Amino acid sequence: MVKLQCIITDDEPMARQGLQGYIEKLDFLELVAVCEDAIQLGNILKKQTVDLIFLDIEMPYLSGLDFLSGLTNSPRIIIVSAYEQYALKGYEFNVADYLLKPVSFERFVKAANRVFDTIVKEKEIDTVSQSLFVKTTKKYERVYFSDILFIEGMDNYIAIQTTLRKHITHSTLSAFAQKLPPHNFLKIHKSFIVNLDKATSLEGNILGIDHYKLPVSRNYRMEVKKRLLK
Repeated sequence: MVKLQCIITDDEPMARQGLQGYIEKLDFLELVAVCEDAIQLGNILKKQTVDLIFLDIEMPYLSGLDFLSGLTNSPRIIIVSAYEQYALKGYEFNVADYLLKPVSFERFVKAANRVFDTIVKEKEIDTVSQSLFVKTTKKYERVYFSDILFIEGMDNYIAIQTTLRKHITHSTLSAFAQKLPPHNFLKIHKSFIVNLDKATSLEGNILGIDHYKLPVSRNYRMEVKKRLLK
C-alpha cells in the first residue's frame, strides 16, 4: 500500500496533538516529523523529501504563507488554520485543501483522501511512462526501461536483454529506438542499442554491460565515451 510521508507544522500544542491523533488513524499516512514553526520545517525539508505537509498560517518568526512563497518543488500542502480570511491567498499557492480549526475527523479524512488519490494516480502515470509493452510469441509483456541492459537487432526482430531474461519481438532496431527515452539509451553499433546506466566498463571498442561484452563501432565511439564521462 502506498504510504504518504507527512509533517505537521503548527505552533499550538493542542493542534499538533489533534492532527497527530488523526494521522495515526489512517493507514496510508506516515508521520515523519512534527514542527513548532516554519523554520523547523524548512530545516527538515533540506534533509528529506515528504509527500504532504499540514501547515498552520499564523506562526512566530515566519508565517505559513511567507514560507510557501519561498518554497520550490513543494510537496502537497493542506493548510490548517483558525482564520478563514487567508483561504483565497492560500489557494494562490495551489494548496491541496484549506481546513478551518477546529478540524473534524470527517473533514480531515476527506482532505487526506483527496491528496492520496491524486498522488497514487500520478505514480501510476509515472510507472506507465517508464515502461512499454512488447509482443512476444504468445502474449504482450510489460518491460521497464530501467531493467533493459541492451537491445540487439536481428533483421526484422529484436532481442531485448533485461536483467532477468530476454524478450524476442517483431520490430526493427530503428523503430524500437523511437520508443526509448533518449537520455540513457544510445546506439553503439548497427546492431546494438544500450542502456548507458547499466554500463560497467569501456575498453577500446568493447563496452561492458553486466557480464556481456558489446562491440562499439568507430562512428559511435566518441559519443559513447562522451556520454559515459558526462
